[in-house]
Amino acid sequence: MSADIKRRGLMLVLSSPSGAGKSTLARSLLTSDGGIFMSVSATTRSPRPNEVDGRDYYFVTPEKFESMANGGELFEHAHVFDHRYGTPRQPVLDALKAGRDVLFDIDWQGTQQLKEQTREDLVSVFILPPGHDELERRLKARAQDSDDVVASRMAKAASEISHWPEYDYVVVNRDLDRALGQIKSILEAERARRARLVGVGEFVADLTR
Repeated sequence: MSADIKRRGLMLVLSSPSGAGKSTLARSLLTSDGGIFMSVSATTRSPRPNEVDGRDYYFVTPEKFESMANGGELFEHAHVFDHRYGTPRQPVLDALKAGRDVLFDIDWQGTQQLKEQTREDLVSVFILPPGHDELERRLKARAQDSDDVVASRMAKAASEISHWPEYDYVVVNRDLDRALGQIKSILEAERARRARLVGVGEFVADLTR
């Protein structure tokens, strides 16, 4: 695509049950594509090892989160495993207007809220694991959660997976490189969608004068 054609940014959502690999895919996409950046969510949960406030999440108190939600500062917010997560609104709107793409690592509840507000800007991808046993193996291999938490996440996986029809695209993460390639193809196709090329009229007029 010519650099002369102005484009509105898009919101790329990756969702999956815990352990299906969406966070790994998100990090790989950010590393390989300089044209997209991660939306940083606010959360009431405690930081995990190696997580940094302001980079991975904004770690806030439940009281602060409630204030942000009531004040309209969040694009979407949801309860997930006894904690609250939400997306600060203004940084996303500023990025879209500037033609920058924003990546979201959120669940189906957050995706539904984004869809209600910004459907034309949203591109949603649901990541599926290759099988039930592999999903359980991946959760245990992370060694971040207790057996009880792993069991809870497995129990909730079926409910989360049931929302796959609500998404624009589905990618089965059997192989990381192949799944990443599929997501990149989706992103490139959506970047070229005519409705997002806000400067294409002027570009074509210049070509045909």
